[in-house]
Amino acid sequence: MTAPVINVIIDFSTGASFGYPFILDSSTLDGGDILSDSASLIVDVSNLLDSVQTNRGRNISSEQFQTGTASIRILDQNGDFNPQNTLSPYYTYLNPMRKMTITATYLSVTYPIFAGYITGYNTSTPKFNGDIVYTTVTAVDGFRLFQNAQFFGVTGAVAGETTGTRIGKILDTISWPVSLRDIDTGLTTVQADPATQRTALAALQTCATTEYGAIYMDHTGRVAFQDRDLTVSSVAGTPVVFKDDGTAIGYFDVKWVFDDTQIYNLATITRTGGSVQTASDAASIAKFFTHSYNQSGLLMETDAEALDYAQAFIASRKDTVVRVDELTLDLQQDNYTAGIIAALTMDFFTPVSVTTTQPNNTTLSKTEQVFNVSHSVTPSSWKVRFGTAEPIIDGFILDSALYGILDTSVLSY
Repeated sequence: MTAPVINVIIDFSTGASFGYPFILDSSTLDGGDILSDSASLIVDVSNLLDSVQTNRGRNISSEQFQTGTASIRILDQNGDFNPQNTLSPYYTYLNPMRKMTITATYLSVTYPIFAGYITGYNTSTPKFNGDIVYTTVTAVDGFRLFQNAQFFGVTGAVAGETTGTRIGKILDTISWPVSLRDIDTGLTTVQADPATQRTALAALQTCATTEYGAIYMDHTGRVAFQDRDLTVSSVAGTPVVFKDDGTAIGYFDVKWVFDDTQIYNLATITRTGGSVQTASDAASIAKFFTHSYNQSGLLMETDAEALDYAQAFIASRKDTVVRVDELTLDLQQDNYTAGIIAALTMDFFTPVSVTTTQPNNTTLSKTEQVFNVSHSVTPSSWKVRFGTAEPIIDGFILDSALYGILDTSVLSY
């Protein structure tokens, strides 16, 4: 069996406000790389790795993507990652907010897994002379930087611009590199910036929520904004198919759920300066009791669009269905080429179809989207867990067998 290889590169040379350095033979950042200066200190620690953990994704309860995290544990017998070791080749360079990228190489192709910024170096204390010494390096993605950056107003923001334009101006205000952006235009226009003190992350998430879109850090280190058109239509793409009967990609584990955690049947949406807009579904309330959702301080320009938001939200969430919450792949299986490639390429919004055989010749089968990706790598194991869920917003999709059914599928706005 040919197994994937985990790679970790640390760039000690520059601060977090700069783009990722150009690394020869790496296509990890899809053209967003920059040429580093002569003071660059770029270190490949792949041969020292004992374990790698990454976690990126969306909190289903809060309806928002969270800060991605990573940690690597490296063998540190020479104390090279001790910030006080004057003999270390990295002495004076071991600072927080240095850049770290994690990739995987399989069949001569390199796949991005995580790109972010180091938050700490934590070294184990050996009990006995000769004990193995490890240093754990922890990191976060760009959302942590956005959370740390506060301002009172967005430079150049004006009423009537689209959500994507406003997001671009928020990123300009905090000097986020243009090369590390993937921003859709947006379908909703916004009010003038409220000019209140807040974090850049809060401002970005308000714009994404106003759009009924999504904003997140991708696995290459770019901030990505997907507008409502994408959040509606992406589920109609060709799904990656997983089955336990040998007819498709196999899996290590799957978690099926049927509960009320994603039901909402009463929504109140309020834009800044507007009146409360409410949508509800009486049949759902009678069946499941009231499950409320509230958003305020949004930036759409009219109450009519706030009402559209509320109605679309309830239409998408008023019922519950059997769903797949987690899909886990084991990359150490024999003859698992298709599974390994799927594990290294699937990311947010990827549609997946999962089927599990049940007693009495029955099955559980569902098509959903990926919203969480976690890697857990040790010398003897590599498991990738995907958190999946229903689409962020339902909509009528032409030619879709699931979302293009007349008098059944939801009409979005």
